[in-house]
Amino acid sequence: MIKIIGLIVLLLLAGVLVAAAFRPDHFRVERRLRIQAPADTVYGLIQDLHQFNRWNPWLRKEPGAQGEYSGPAAGIGARYGWQGKELGQGSMEITGLQPGREVRLRLDFIKPFEAHNQALFQIQPQADGSSELSWAMEGPSTYLSKLMGLIFNMDRMVGTDFEQGLKNLQQIAEQH
Repeated sequence: MIKIIGLIVLLLLAGVLVAAAFRPDHFRVERRLRIQAPADTVYGLIQDLHQFNRWNPWLRKEPGAQGEYSGPAAGIGARYGWQGKELGQGSMEITGLQPGREVRLRLDFIKPFEAHNQALFQIQPQADGSSELSWAMEGPSTYLSKLMGLIFNMDRMVGTDFEQGLKNLQQIAEQH
């Protein structure tokens, strides 16, 4: 009986490991929000990492996290590194800009898991003076992240934080 139970457990484990191998090699999480503020105002709250961190949903979760800015104050090459008990360790750097329209960032996570992703903010000015903002993150899915994806829904987990961050940004932008 113990051998049969052991064989069943082994087969289930093998099934999970095989299922993870067939998951997509790439992931993308995206959220959108309309903000009643001009595109330039929204852009300014993203392309300057000091302003970015005013609405950053993860820093709001762990305000005591250690952080350090480097490079230019804003724009391409602006960089922010963080370390915290909840947030782990990593950095972000602005790698591309289209003034008033787009900000690209490289995200390097070191702890608790190593990952290298891209974030993209796209701002679409609207005829009524508001802005449609999308926030996306994408990157490769390692085998470990594929395995974790069988248990945790990354789109839901990260997407919830994106939604909160967009609401935080909206609140600040609409007060200007």
